[in-house]
Amino acid sequence: MIRRALISVSEKSGIADFARKLVERNVEILSTGGTAKLLEREGIPCKEVAEVTGFPECLDGRVKTLHPLLHGGILAIRSNEEHMSRVRELGIGLIDLIVVNLYPFRSTIMKPGVSFSECIENIDIGGPSMLRAAAKNHKDVTVVTDPDDYETVLQEMINGGDTTYETRFRLAKRVFEHTAAYDALIAEYFLNQSKEKKLPSPYTVTFDRISEMRYGENPHQKATFYKNAVPVRGSLSEAEQVNGKELSYNNIADTDATIACLKEFSEPTVVAVKHANPCGVGSGKSIHEAWQKAYEADSVSIFGGIVAANREIDAITATEMSKVFLEVVVAPSYSPEAKEILCTKKNLRVLVLPDISFPIPESELNYKRVIGGLLVQDHDRKVLSDEGMRTVTKSSPDESLTADMEFAMKVVKHVKSNGIVVVKNLQTLGVGPGQTNRVGAAKIALDFAGEKANGAVLGSDAFFPFRDVVDVAHQAGIKTIVQPGGSMRDQESIDACDEFGIAMVFTGERHFKH
Repeated sequence: MIRRALISVSEKSGIADFARKLVERNVEILSTGGTAKLLEREGIPCKEVAEVTGFPECLDGRVKTLHPLLHGGILAIRSNEEHMSRVRELGIGLIDLIVVNLYPFRSTIMKPGVSFSECIENIDIGGPSMLRAAAKNHKDVTVVTDPDDYETVLQEMINGGDTTYETRFRLAKRVFEHTAAYDALIAEYFLNQSKEKKLPSPYTVTFDRISEMRYGENPHQKATFYKNAVPVRGSLSEAEQVNGKELSYNNIADTDATIACLKEFSEPTVVAVKHANPCGVGSGKSIHEAWQKAYEADSVSIFGGIVAANREIDAITATEMSKVFLEVVVAPSYSPEAKEILCTKKNLRVLVLPDISFPIPESELNYKRVIGGLLVQDHDRKVLSDEGMRTVTKSSPDESLTADMEFAMKVVKHVKSNGIVVVKNLQTLGVGPGQTNRVGAAKIALDFAGEKANGAVLGSDAFFPFRDVVDVAHQAGIKTIVQPGGSMRDQESIDACDEFGIAMVFTGERHFKH
């Protein structure tokens, strides 16, 4: 039976009504600080915990509930005679219900200009202690940390005077999930505040669930979409969907890849992605010109693809987009006419992401799950080495190709390795992704580019282990090659370029993407 409850909450929505109904069921209420004042204003009888402990709140409220007269009442096992004899001997009153939620640490650290000291003061100590104690003793104690559970507890009390064990177990499980996430967020905050950026051991992270998904990569796989506990500006999880079906697992993965590639560009750019690889990228003086380049780069692969733009989509661009089967379109904004045009396609997911061009924060890490483990690394934020590009052949590239060379490296770093791209006039002409050898990737990209490869730039995500890529590039008419360099056989490729009159530029920065 629930006869005595301790209530101490930061999130006070619904608490007065819940407490009033507890009192109607003859439950004695203990409370602290602001919660006690709220209950008193609402005319709900409660007893301050200081009356129980005989010890006042102190240290600016840092110490309120850390006392054996409270924790003994929570942790005592009711079926253990030694426990019950001891609590009677010590005058400890049992507590059957704990209603606690924690100081708003997350909302505090998200406030603009917040001080470190204010963040520290919003680290809850007594709350997690009570929650963990009650959850540990869930056989006898009901613990509630989410207002959504108030009604369930009340209904079960009405039906039987107490909650069921199944409910107590479920609520205890939620507590440990909640406190683990709370502590993980604090640990992440301290890591980001630290001058030492080395990842700790053990490493803990926390994410909030956005939604359960219909399925994962395939219909027989279950999936859930989570987002960072502290929102990341310009990320897919912050986008607003204004049209279309629910995003699928593959939609989310591919749209994220599209946005990541788009962030490389400041000029008006459109990126089209299919199966996590760019299939068409174009930059121009307007978003319409960029769209035309991205579409014409590969009008076949874009079918069923994802498209992202870094400028407002206008009516003429939307009209042309609407003629193509696309899964997702994401942009910072849409003109009213463009939005109306795209939203006539009921299945097209139309996303608005105002901060789509915002760079990936330095604190944001890249995760790759492996069986039994987790790989964690920085995002690949660089395009060229600090020294920039350097010509290593007798022939030098035309200065007019500098923009195309940089464009090629911005795109190829988002192509699965081994990756090759062919570029001309800020437009991809061919993309060779994810091959087990580099010459195979080059052949795919060059075959797709066809005659357009003549005089174009070929970009590679990593060095050439042999001269074979140079040979096929020469046959296709490539006049400029840009690649990281760093192979023991670099000289063979340089000599081959000199033989064919091809200019080769080293960037000094590899971009493997596995």
